[in-house]
Amino acid sequence: MSPREWNAASYDRVSDPQLAMARDVIDRLDLRGDERVLDAGCGSGRVTEALLERVPDGYVVAVDGSEAMVEQVRERLGDRVEAFASDLLELTLETPVDAVLSTATFHWIADHERLFARLHAALAPGGRFAAQCGGAGNIANVVEAIEGVDHPAVRGWSPWNYATPADTSRRLRDAGFKDVWTWLQPWPVEPPDPREFFSTVILGSHLERIPADEHAAFVEAVLARVGEPVRVNYVRLNILART
Repeated sequence: MSPREWNAASYDRVSDPQLAMARDVIDRLDLRGDERVLDAGCGSGRVTEALLERVPDGYVVAVDGSEAMVEQVRERLGDRVEAFASDLLELTLETPVDAVLSTATFHWIADHERLFARLHAALAPGGRFAAQCGGAGNIANVVEAIEGVDHPAVRGWSPWNYATPADTSRRLRDAGFKDVWTWLQPWPVEPPDPREFFSTVILGSHLERIPADEHAAFVEAVLARVGEPVRVNYVRLNILART
């Protein structure tokens, strides 16, 4: 699956829930402050900025598959980070990093075996890996609502790969990681602006497959099936490991 382009400005406005989730993941890296860290799937840079605060004497490499997201990072953080666009399945770093952080990214990637192999190659020996993404059962209520709308352009299709902890642990070990720990964590969210949140964060890939003049109606139909209050039943897959 090729990296998707995003509405980076909209994502930046509505991504408070993703930032809140990410702060826990940053804490798990237990950084000293002088490490070289990769933010794999940096989005608009809000999480990257929080990560920078933890490495005042270190360095952050920010990578995302979306050129628009990378531009948003550069506008936000300038030369405080090394930011570039890359498919994580093709990622190559000239200098290995001491730690990898990733949040809200891996469920957009179909091939987790290759993903973990590339991230293992990016880490120095003894490097730390902390990540979080959508896991098995993530946004099940929204998935049910989308299926209920039954639009022909997205019928039977999903952009997401919601893996189980057991499958993820196996793939990490196969890629060479050790001290692997994976678990699921429910995290329900009630977005303050459901229409923009759904249009950008959840349904963006679906809308790319639907005629533009049908976008608003599709979003409204999904929201109607989710019901009030609009709640997104996130289930996060957490990952901790070392090289």
